[in-house]
Amino acid sequence: MTNTLSVKNPRTGKVDYEIKTWDGDAISAEAERLRFHQGAWREFGIDRRCQAILKLADTLETEAQTVMDALEIDTGRRMLARAETLGVIANMRAWASLAPSLLPATNWVQGRSKPNFKHSNEYVPYALVGVISPWNFPMTLSFIDTIPALLAGACVIIKPSEVTPRFADALKPIIQLAGLDNYLTFIQGDGASGAALVNHVDCVCFTGSVSTGKKVALKAAENLIPANLELGGKDPLIITEDVDLDEATTLALRSSVLATGQACQSIERVYVPSSIYDLFTQQLAEKAKTIRLNFPDIGHGHIGPFIFGQQAKKVKSQIDDAIQKGARILSGGQILDYGGGKWLEPTVIADVTHEMEIMREETFGPVIPVMAYDTIQHAIKLANDTEFGLSGAVFASDIESAEAIGQHIDAGAISLMDAALTGQYFEAGKQSFKNSGLGGSRMGQNGFLRFFRQKAYIANTMRPLTMDDFKE
Repeated sequence: MTNTLSVKNPRTGKVDYEIKTWDGDAISAEAERLRFHQGAWREFGIDRRCQAILKLADTLETEAQTVMDALEIDTGRRMLARAETLGVIANMRAWASLAPSLLPATNWVQGRSKPNFKHSNEYVPYALVGVISPWNFPMTLSFIDTIPALLAGACVIIKPSEVTPRFADALKPIIQLAGLDNYLTFIQGDGASGAALVNHVDCVCFTGSVSTGKKVALKAAENLIPANLELGGKDPLIITEDVDLDEATTLALRSSVLATGQACQSIERVYVPSSIYDLFTQQLAEKAKTIRLNFPDIGHGHIGPFIFGQQAKKVKSQIDDAIQKGARILSGGQILDYGGGKWLEPTVIADVTHEMEIMREETFGPVIPVMAYDTIQHAIKLANDTEFGLSGAVFASDIESAEAIGQHIDAGAISLMDAALTGQYFEAGKQSFKNSGLGGSRMGQNGFLRFFRQKAYIANTMRPLTMDDFKE
């Protein structure tokens, strides 16, 4: 049964779009359609698939404005909508140039313990991959898994968030124009559609909350398929005493509030030496007050609205909890209702503790809680006092000093002498620690290799053994 879902514009709070949800039967039929064509896609070989992805990149580049316009409405931000679209095009081209060199050798290898045996491997792609993407970077996170999966030889079905579905509808004719509609498609729907998709694919990639990720993992386990999950984060930034205060506060601000703080790699906790704490928080608050909302003109300002209005309630609850437990608000702090959208100016919070929700739960908003520490060992202990382990950052006097601290932080990627670098640099393989995810790295060469199963061919170069060879 097909239902219609209403979609709100994040800048106005008004319903201005509708999507039809895909039910299990429709998803099953679409999955079978793509499976029918997957054999041909695999037989293309890596070079021809690379050419096909390059054609998709070229077609998307030609039609980019249509996608950017839709993505701008989805997210309430213009510059990042453009950056997402151009970034996906660049990643298509980068993967197409790199993937052929990543395929492992399939030569015969002589046995070591038994020289009469030899083996070779074939790398067999999963036939159909399902991608369930979130609303914070809708296009980027729809394609971060999709591009390498397609190049591996899989077909892909993407289900974007029902909060930001417009860009997907804009992309479907572009995919068809590029001749890839038999191998790549979007479906629309809510959580039930995502759950149904997991029942019809051979591998699932999910980006989103821990609670929903656990549901995806359980459903994948029931179906005995791999689940690649990138979930929540509560990324720490440790700043040492011997840094330039101006650079440190500028870094903390950017890495916390860029994209309205609605990024997996956003810094959500800042740890500063007690000796510079007052100066740091004062300077950070002063800089935070210079950041402008892109309202009423989307073409001016630094940060946009909450993409998902309900997120504003969660952030407000965390701020209120912090205030009730003794924290001080140095800038921002109030949810604003401008034009029907939900907004928050960069919010610097001082005198926080780990008893506050703002230091323990994922925030996903432009909030910068700052806590003092006495020793580096204390800072590391605080950084690791979390259920999350997505990424983190260290800003010290030099890279070597920062790395020495980063080695003790339990997270999958550590930015050194900067922060939130996983949003800018995709070549380093990393995996999530703790509750921040499951499965292989979506970055680096393993971002490609995880879409293959390894098949072995084992050959005997002598006569086969008989039962007499095993006689007592």
